[in-house]
Amino acid sequence: AAAAMAPRWEAALVLLLLVLPPASAGLSGYFGTKSRYEEVNPHLVSDPLSLGPGAGGSLPASCTPLQLRAVLRHGTRYPTAGQVRRLGELHSRLLRRAAGAAACPAAAALADWPMWYEESLDGRLAPQGRRDMEQLARRMAARFPALFAARRRLALASSSKHRCLQSGAAFRRGLGPTLDFGGDEVEVEVNDSLMRFFDHCAKFVALVEENDAAMCQVNAFKEGPEMKKVLEKVASALCLPVEELNADLVQVAFLTCSYELAIKNVTSPWCSLFSEEDAKVLEYLNDLKQYWKRGYGYDINSRSSCVLFQDIFQHLDKAVEESKSSKPISSPLIVQVGHAETLQPLLALMGYFKDDEPLLASNFARHAQRKFRSGRIVPYAANLVFVLYHCDHVNASQEEYQVQLLLNEKLLSFHHSNETTSTYTDLKHYYKDILENCHFKEECELPKVNVTAVDEL
Repeated sequence: AAAAMAPRWEAALVLLLLVLPPASAGLSGYFGTKSRYEEVNPHLVSDPLSLGPGAGGSLPASCTPLQLRAVLRHGTRYPTAGQVRRLGELHSRLLRRAAGAAACPAAAALADWPMWYEESLDGRLAPQGRRDMEQLARRMAARFPALFAARRRLALASSSKHRCLQSGAAFRRGLGPTLDFGGDEVEVEVNDSLMRFFDHCAKFVALVEENDAAMCQVNAFKEGPEMKKVLEKVASALCLPVEELNADLVQVAFLTCSYELAIKNVTSPWCSLFSEEDAKVLEYLNDLKQYWKRGYGYDINSRSSCVLFQDIFQHLDKAVEESKSSKPISSPLIVQVGHAETLQPLLALMGYFKDDEPLLASNFARHAQRKFRSGRIVPYAANLVFVLYHCDHVNASQEEYQVQLLLNEKLLSFHHSNETTSTYTDLKHYYKDILENCHFKEECELPKVNVTAVDEL
């Protein structure tokens, strides 16, 4: 049956490509949180183990790395069950439409597209996701060979989600058998209190996660002029009445284009429904959701991550104390695997990628050059790495311990200095308020008085 269908499917695809511009090449930079890691590091397309330009770093030769703390997002995953359901619904409509409308080649081609996604895949790690993690581990070990040397202890933790546990195991596998880490097979510890802190924050769950009013900007954009234009264009291409489509269905068609690229490295026929201008609109819709649910939209989004931020500094503190006492560093390598929803609030707490004005349904055009673009910040396999160094031959004692911060394997400048290296003392001083005054329990308590959710936010 598959063989018999192939010529029909290929002919329909040729027709579709003739009718609609082949836009996929210009779309991949706009897939938001569904972006491939290669979008932020294009050199990996040709060489997955390349450390990229400027890999040498900028620390003086007299500095030795003591500890690496990495927070990773899981690798490339399959769509969630909800996304698969919506895609199935749209595909069924096209099947019905194609049965009675031979004159609509776009709908016919997509109706013939083999719907291979199943709800049972539900966000699981794809084979490409395992490769993402294995290759990331190999690049990290090449970048910090002294830390990843044999018999160094590796602490691996993960959220309880299957895709994160599998990502953690793939990261360990990527380091290969030569690194025995003390002889014991590294277990992946489940730690949802750190990797899924948002689930444990009652205020966030009640006032943002489960509160429709909190997403008012997202909903307004779905109904706004930019989305309306995209909706009308897609409906026209598919010969569907515009009333049969909505923003969620159009977004799932766009995300199918992203999944096919990330999972299979193919250009899906779904991509041909969209131009680069459409992609910018759909990226903004995704970014609006990230901004209001995980970023700067509400203070609780980032404040809920202070438990993770403080844990990072507690381990850095311990490494400094051990070094001062000439003891071996008990945790030289700490690698934790979570979600885009783990990293985005943490980066917001630290003040990164904040625009001068908030992302709103009404200011899409003004945000064309915005800093807050989730695909550039938290693509699949995104990683935030703190590296603590001990430095000899320094002018003052506070310069003895220094830190670098890498996001997606690129050095980040620190806010307090605009430099890519900071003394540990200066870094702690800059974040003093969060380290001392952001208490997860108090931050996440629901307000006692009966206020409306949006007033509280």
